[in-house]
Amino acid sequence: MKAIYTRPPYRALLTLICTAVLALTACSAGPAAGAPTGDEPAVTAGVPALSPTEEGEVTYTDPYAYCAAVSNADTPGREYVGEAFPDDLAQALKDASGASEDAPMQLFQENAFWRCMDGHVYACTVGANLPCESKAVTDVTPTTEMNDFCDINPNAEVIPAVVTGHDTVYQWRCAGKTPT
Repeated sequence: MKAIYTRPPYRALLTLICTAVLALTACSAGPAAGAPTGDEPAVTAGVPALSPTEEGEVTYTDPYAYCAAVSNADTPGREYVGEAFPDDLAQALKDASGASEDAPMQLFQENAFWRCMDGHVYACTVGANLPCESKAVTDVTPTTEMNDFCDINPNAEVIPAVVTGHDTVYQWRCAGKTPT
């Protein structure tokens, strides 16, 4: 049986582009239902997306085929041997960001990351407060740094990101001397 993967249309990919929360959501590894067995190479746009190595391990050159096979991965594993950030993925990210046509593609290749979530490719471009390489912190337990900040700044309306960290999904403040 020959598996054929096609890239999703850019509009479909746009729905998968990471926001700060989506880019940081936790993923767990696991095989996708119907993932290729590696018996025959998959083809994407006429280019082999995977190929068996001499040792029999299947490798992928296409992020879409790779994500379909592995389902979830925070970063590409050793099976992915393609470009770090392929041109078509960079173009889709550029389009989704609303950047002008003359914005350099380099911004969307060197300052961007992709991951696999539920068999799909999710992409993220680094922003001022958007850490693409870390997971969202959903813990509601204040850190020592937050407690120290509130001790010094009771009733502060905002605990700054330099104290909370950039990967928290919450906006912290001080209720008296208690981080909330």
